[in-house]
Amino acid sequence: MTTTQIDSTIHNQTNHNEVTFDKVLNSRRSVRKYDSSVAISEEEIREILETATKAPSSSNMQPWRFLVVTDPELKQKLLPIAFNQQQVAEASAIIIILGDLEMYSLSDKIYGASVEAGYMTEEVAANFIANSTKMYSTLPAERLKEIVVFDTGLVAMQLMLAARAKGYDTVPMGGYNRDQVKELFNISDRYLPTLMLPIGKAAAVGHPTTRLPIDNIAFFNKL
Repeated sequence: MTTTQIDSTIHNQTNHNEVTFDKVLNSRRSVRKYDSSVAISEEEIREILETATKAPSSSNMQPWRFLVVTDPELKQKLLPIAFNQQQVAEASAIIIILGDLEMYSLSDKIYGASVEAGYMTEEVAANFIANSTKMYSTLPAERLKEIVVFDTGLVAMQLMLAARAKGYDTVPMGGYNRDQVKELFNISDRYLPTLMLPIGKAAAVGHPTTRLPIDNIAFFNKL
């Protein structure tokens, strides 16, 4: 099945049918040319984000934060910050994924929700809150950053697949000036910009790519 045929299958899905994981995975491409006339509703973006945040994270701290940019003027301001990569201006939305370096400050909310859901007792939750707060707040800065970057990478991949399942395209971008993004949106040092992710409808098909054979990259029981 070609990418175009897979696109058609995805677009024709109803809310009562699921697109198979293989179709979603194999049709995902890094797309750099978008149809600028296509808008994605806030409701649908929220649905994509909600699906993406099923990703795992260290101690379930969920350090990801999403800055969603849909305003055309703001996208134009992002263009030079992203080294004039046109997808930033043409995509329906730009999702800037931030890592919250103080994610442990929400541990009471996270574990409190687990108590309400019946997943743990109040006593167990209190221990998790105390231990998580103590551990993460005293970690060396580089180690904390490493954890946050790792976890935002997990959610970013799920975000791309969740978008593809709805028939949208994305491209993960690390090539942009993080300091200028922080300045533009007045982002405090608590938040670490990690990935910039344009999302929309492709105006040109993303190029297929090859992958190294598993025999070159997988080693069983010895390296």
